[in-house]
Amino acid sequence: MTTIAVIGAGTMGNGIAHVFAQNGYKVHLIDISQEALDKGILTISKNLDRMLVKNVITENLKTNTLANITSYSSLQEGVKEVDLVIEAASENVDLKLGIFKELDGQCKESTILATNTSSISITQIAAVTKRPDRVIGMHFMNPVPIMKLVEIIRGYSTSDSVTKTVMEISRKLGKTATEVNDYPGFVANRILMPMINEAIETLYNNVAGVTEIDTVMKLGMAHPMGPLQLADFIGLDVCLSILNVMYSGFKNPKYAPCPLLVNMVMAGKTGVKSGEGFYDYSESRKAEKVAKQFVH
Repeated sequence: MTTIAVIGAGTMGNGIAHVFAQNGYKVHLIDISQEALDKGILTISKNLDRMLVKNVITENLKTNTLANITSYSSLQEGVKEVDLVIEAASENVDLKLGIFKELDGQCKESTILATNTSSISITQIAAVTKRPDRVIGMHFMNPVPIMKLVEIIRGYSTSDSVTKTVMEISRKLGKTATEVNDYPGFVANRILMPMINEAIETLYNNVAGVTEIDTVMKLGMAHPMGPLQLADFIGLDVCLSILNVMYSGFKNPKYAPCPLLVNMVMAGKTGVKSGEGFYDYSESRKAEKVAKQFVH
């Protein structure tokens, strides 16, 4: 396996492309937006520069990494003759189903189709293709170049050989691959999202303030980032989407999103990317200032 395609040049997509290209794979980075492609390549270049300054990589490796990436605004052109496709588009089920239908028709029969979804059913995605045995989840963690875990999710029909191949590829990237089965939220988000939601409930019920909740979890539980800051980092809209998938899938009220989270997303306060969530990011991305709504 030498050539892979990544669909989506956003935060996750450019991170996945970066890691594969740095490890010697030829990468086709695909996005319908030329602006997103340009921004994605620039992000990769800046991240490589940071690694260069820290002596993590050499100038030669940076040059080779960028040379391994080719951008495409046409999905049909970008997926020709690739061995593996990783879809990293927005967390929207209809969008993903449409992409996989198209991939099934455009890719060669042997191509493995993977999705970086953080919660949507692999079995549901695989069902729109004629190769459900070759569809799998590769859930990378953000930021991809730094985080070691890749959650490998088997759909109902995913074959043993495809699972083994994808596990091996993940290890070649220097990642720790962990195999899980296809249930709402998989493992990472099934455990993480209820914790984040409970932190939001704790704030909503006025048990403690934003900084206090995050401080308890950072200093008391040795979490590198408090749950409210982490929610801002992930994106409150993404957190809401994942909780809704889990609530719909399990029909269990413990996964119902907190009304405060729902209201914040409706108001456009989605965290770091919007400039405000539980913290105010207008001056810094470091969650140093609590959003004015939560200052008492």
